[in-house]
Amino acid sequence: MKQTAPGISRRLLLCGASGAALAAHPAVRAQGSAWPQKPIRLVVPFAAGGGTDIVARMIGQVLSQQLGQPVVIDNRPGASTLIGTEIAARARPDGYTLLLAGSTSYSVNPALRAARAYNPSRDLAPVAIVARVPLVLFAGGTTPWHALSELVGAARARPGQIRYATFGNASGSHLAGELFALAAGIRLQDIPYRGSSQAMAAVIGGEIDLGIDTVASVAPHARSGKVRALGIVGAARSGLLPGVRTLAEQGLPEASFDAWYGVAAPAHTPAPVLARLTRAMSETLGNPALQAQLRAQGIEPTMVGAAAFRQQVEREIPRYRALAHRAGIAMD
Repeated sequence: MKQTAPGISRRLLLCGASGAALAAHPAVRAQGSAWPQKPIRLVVPFAAGGGTDIVARMIGQVLSQQLGQPVVIDNRPGASTLIGTEIAARARPDGYTLLLAGSTSYSVNPALRAARAYNPSRDLAPVAIVARVPLVLFAGGTTPWHALSELVGAARARPGQIRYATFGNASGSHLAGELFALAAGIRLQDIPYRGSSQAMAAVIGGEIDLGIDTVASVAPHARSGKVRALGIVGAARSGLLPGVRTLAEQGLPEASFDAWYGVAAPAHTPAPVLARLTRAMSETLGNPALQAQLRAQGIEPTMVGAAAFRQQVEREIPRYRALAHRAGIAMD
């Protein structure tokens, strides 16, 4: 059954009400004051080495200092982040399993995959949006295209023959790629991979023509000449690739796609635990050294609390559903 934005809002309110009821219990209040007493697992629904993994490891290191417990990264890639997200959603709601994922898990999957096993608005408790990062459309270094216009011209001459890597059907990279193709009036062939590192290796090795990934993942390979960055998919240029224009600057404003990372806990995690986690996350993201590390990777640290997190998701789900319909991406 498809979820409408009002339905999602009701579910989020129910999650909040359940959390408040749990917090009222004396045993839960005691649990919140004692948390954490053992290592915390941070589930990342991508393979190690990609942009999401980079964010998780940087934030996890400082968060562990704030909480006084190790934060262990648990990479669970596959199925357009469904595998890792479902593992986190089904974990015991005690604060010892958290999820760090991008808008694919929080907005894209609910928009395109409402019938699947987990429902973020029902099964996850938002904590904070912790970072924003632009995506980059890039080509392999052995391809003949040195500019976006050359790629578009080749794609028009060879409809459906130029291939680009995605992280699975209806993933964020798939949606961004189809939005680009729709805006440019071309047809591309999407090829799924299990995560960022595998897709990047395929583009560098000439197995595939194009990729769409975070600037953190693309920039080092673009500087070395292994790939060519053809356009920033987000709203603004990146300091890591200042000479690369946005797709909007190149005449394709409808191709813009926002990428962000958020932390969530399983639904019904006690409110005192969530409050402690939120304070620790705010202190973590306020760390100047961490901010510098993230920005050096082209990642903009931010601290958007749970309420605004919910509102962002509620805005994006209907937008991505409509865009997917226009782009012809099948919803399952």
